[in-house]
Amino acid sequence: MGHVLQARRRWLMGAAGLSLLAAGPVVAAPQSPTGKKSAESVPVTATEDLMREHGVVERLLLIYDTGIRRLGQGEDLDPTILTQAAETMRDFVHDYHEKNEEEQVFPRFKTAGRMVNLVTVLQVQHAACRKLTGQIIDLAGKTAGKPQREQMVAAMQATITMYRPHAAREDTDVFPTLRSLVTPNEFEQIGEALEKSETDKFGADGFEKVAKKVEALEKRLGINDLSQFTPKS
Repeated sequence: MGHVLQARRRWLMGAAGLSLLAAGPVVAAPQSPTGKKSAESVPVTATEDLMREHGVVERLLLIYDTGIRRLGQGEDLDPTILTQAAETMRDFVHDYHEKNEEEQVFPRFKTAGRMVNLVTVLQVQHAACRKLTGQIIDLAGKTAGKPQREQMVAAMQATITMYRPHAAREDTDVFPTLRSLVTPNEFEQIGEALEKSETDKFGADGFEKVAKKVEALEKRLGINDLSQFTPKS
């Protein structure tokens, strides 16, 4: 009887092994050594996307700041640097970033009756900054004359004065509140819409391309080395 049971167990084990072979190998999902998902596999969220775009805005404002200081000191400055910075402000900030805020973010606050006054002011400032950018583009090639140079400096300064608190309010008030106004599924859909908008306008890796373009302008001005902004002790 014991021999029969042992033979039956061997038969069952063999059958199970054949079933596993027939089913094919089981491939485990790739994981990092710690068992967690890699950073590359985690999509950028809607608010993270908008906030990192504000980093590009701040770098453009630094270019404006440098231009104001050098023009004010009478230094020679290649006008194409400021032209290209303003064109990036127009194409990336006004026609893409702000457009997404006005289509994907602000309406949800108005529908929910939350921070309506704030988002109304933010939208008004979008229009005001667009006008300033147009003035900078128009005047950038005319800085030889003192009146034109002063007008462009004034437009760049007005942009800096308005946009730094503008972006700060969005980063600290608007974007953190957005999650509470939508379902997790809607929040994910907003992120997907932003990603599609970026690809449609700038192609694959659009953000990275724009950031590299801004970096190239920083290098031409000699302000790309971050250590130069560290206070000297």
